[in-house]
Amino acid sequence: MRRDPTGPSASVLAGADVLLVGLFSAKDKEFGAKLDLLTASVEAHGGRVVSRHVQRRGVSRGGAARMAVPFSRRTLISSGKAREIAQACRAAQVGVAVFANPLTKHQRAVLGDIFGCLVISGEDLLAPADERPDMP
Repeated sequence: MRRDPTGPSASVLAGADVLLVGLFSAKDKEFGAKLDLLTASVEAHGGRVVSRHVQRRGVSRGGAARMAVPFSRRTLISSGKAREIAQACRAAQVGVAVFANPLTKHQRAVLGDIFGCLVISGEDLLAPADERPDMP
């Protein structure tokens, strides 16, 4: 289904260099395909994906019992991965980071401060314009 590329997410992504981020369970074998779909959505809104970053849960510390649990309530991802992505955002002068995962308003704000760019969720690209969170 093709979405109307108007509204806040379209204006934020139009012409922007975008970094994709996803936290996925180690059992999720489809994470690459999910990021491919998110790439297509970003491109449909006028953005250009310049980098993709994945954090796998359950591969190392935490094990299988914690695979569905975020690493952090503040950032969703681990602090080390957040620093790695922040460095990538600065190096590529990324305008927007798009998460494959849903994010709370607080997570968006914290991650935006860490990354130095606007942070949104892929859900924002799929939601009707009147249901999207406020974006500059």
